[in-house]
Amino acid sequence: MIRRTDNDNWAVPGGAIDLGKSLVEAAVRETVEETGITCEITGLVGIYTDPGHVIHYTSDDEVREEFSIVLTARPLSGVPTTSSESSEVHWVEPEGVSRLTMDRSMRMRIAHYLDGGQLPYLG
Repeated sequence: MIRRTDNDNWAVPGGAIDLGKSLVEAAVRETVEETGITCEITGLVGIYTDPGHVIHYTSDDEVREEFSIVLTARPLSGVPTTSSESSEVHWVEPEGVSRLTMDRSMRMRIAHYLDGGQLPYLG
């Protein structure tokens, strides 16, 4: 997990898909950029939307309702390394997640995976 430099919360790595790239390519790139770990994508936890979370970009007056796709992965190589987006990078045992400060939506996504319930989550 990473401690984000923009809000000091803990989170799993993530980001946007570059034009011409796939979801899997974006996930692998974002993970290595934010953590120093090269990974292989292994599955889907869920797709998360929140109609109440709308973003207004004032630079071009664009309004978006964004969504998140949460994937599972296994590490292939590398060591946890910070970046401009992560002030700390650590492997976290499942029982340690509850002690970390994070956004409620990130906590919910991690809980869906750890609970091992009906996956993928669609909501």
